[in-house]
Amino acid sequence: MSEREPAVLRDAEPVQPSPPSPRPARPVAAPPPPRTARRDAPSVIVAGFWRRAAAAVIDLAIVVPVALVVTLIVSKLAGVHLPPKNLGLLDIDLWIDLVLATDPALVMAIVLMFGIGMMYLLVFQTIRGRTLGMRVMKLKIIDVYGDPPSPARCLARSAGYLVSVATLFLGFLWIGFDSEKRGLQDWIAGTYVIRA
Repeated sequence: MSEREPAVLRDAEPVQPSPPSPRPARPVAAPPPPRTARRDAPSVIVAGFWRRAAAAVIDLAIVVPVALVVTLIVSKLAGVHLPPKNLGLLDIDLWIDLVLATDPALVMAIVLMFGIGMMYLLVFQTIRGRTLGMRVMKLKIIDVYGDPPSPARCLARSAGYLVSVATLFLGFLWIGFDSEKRGLQDWIAGTYVIRA
């Protein structure tokens, strides 16, 4: 070997530096999606007192006959009847006496009528967003964002009807004087009744 030539190992393979062991990639959090605001509520026309009263009359014309038939059937099955002595629909004194005496037949009839009425309101408002009377009068219920009311809002709204009746119907009369045309049941549930 000459002095100029470096010593080379012929049988050994050249040593190459090993690549660094791959580190697990640190997860990078994706940027948060842009906030999507609720869509703007559409312009609507809020229904007034008289239109809503007409829808309520139509609903009563549907509910009262059904409730009377159910009440008669239940009273026959339970054997509870109103006193037959000269029972007249316009005899106010007799009805007051029956209410003050908490006559079982009258109490049962009132409870059944309220129960059937509440079920009617709850079912139609939850499924369709309006009752049959509202459909005839071209009205519908929306929440404060313009969406159909949720089942929880419909339940609160039905309870609001009971509160409105308990206040001697002042909760319904409130609609005529409120600037937003909302009754007590609407304020309780956070809803509006609009023209559809």
